[in-house]
Amino acid sequence: MTDFIFMLTRQDRTIAEAAGPCATALACGVRHIGFKDIGLPFAALRDLAAQIRAGGATSYLEVVSRDPESERRSIEAARALGVDVVLGGTGVAAAAALLAGSGLRYMPFPGRVEGHPSRLEGSLDDIVASAVQRAAHPGVDGLDLLAWRATGDVPALIAAVCRATAKPVIVAGSIDSPAQIAALRAAGAAGFTIGTAALEGRFPAEGPGLPEQLRAIAAA
Repeated sequence: MTDFIFMLTRQDRTIAEAAGPCATALACGVRHIGFKDIGLPFAALRDLAAQIRAGGATSYLEVVSRDPESERRSIEAARALGVDVVLGGTGVAAAAALLAGSGLRYMPFPGRVEGHPSRLEGSLDDIVASAVQRAAHPGVDGLDLLAWRATGDVPALIAAVCRATAKPVIVAGSIDSPAQIAALRAAGAAGFTIGTAALEGRFPAEGPGLPEQLRAIAAA
């Protein structure tokens, strides 16, 4: 089973109209829904997290902060929002300490992440070494791999990271086709995120509407 996490985001920001697509996703049976820590004020993010929870879905907050202090604030926000899973970020020791005892699962980025939207930099060997190191931390429950934000052989990268750790690997960023989903599944990924492609009607489906997009992604 490979989990599909629908991200209420575009260009690494939570969309202003997130409540509507969230309701559509819940009605379509999507049970993993996430958002980023930027794009909406905290009160709106709190309402969004509550909406996901009330709909019976697992909630995810993906951290895309670019410095230790803003990452700390994002982790603290995740705790305050009461999401189920924190994705992303790179400051593993600090984040794990902040999340200790919260019950939230934590899945940081492996590798060197730069820019916004985020890019994954470094060689395959460097990314795998980072994945091994971060996955070994006792406060880490899995990894959030920006595979298609890297250069080189992406399926090989996913497979190498999945082989390097027994913890689950989520593939995030720039997924917009059934071929990519097939590749990440074959490589051993536990799940994947799609946001922009579905919201913009770009995933191959019977139509560009969000229900059609979500059904096509789930089928893939």
